[in-house]
Amino acid sequence: MAKTANINIRIDPETKAWAEQLFASFGITITDAINIFLRQSLMVGGLPFEMKQPRFNAVTETAMQEARDIASGKVSAKSYASARELFEDLDSEC
Repeated sequence: MAKTANINIRIDPETKAWAEQLFASFGITITDAINIFLRQSLMVGGLPFEMKQPRFNAVTETAMQEARDIASGKVSAKSYASARELFEDLDSEC
């Protein structure tokens, strides 16, 4: 096996878990993904993506914050046992 070097990084547990799920869906580990990132950075001579601040309108920002609050458990969201139950509830609102 080739010699390797260790890199220690700190990241919040939620981000790590989401990244593990994402990369697992591609059949790779976080270590594999970091190696891909570093090699691609070397190939292009910098970051392998454009760095910019996303610009969202106020409605989108509000929806994104609501989704974050639901995901973190700060806000409870209505849930349904089935799609049929969801559609019946939607139909009753009309």
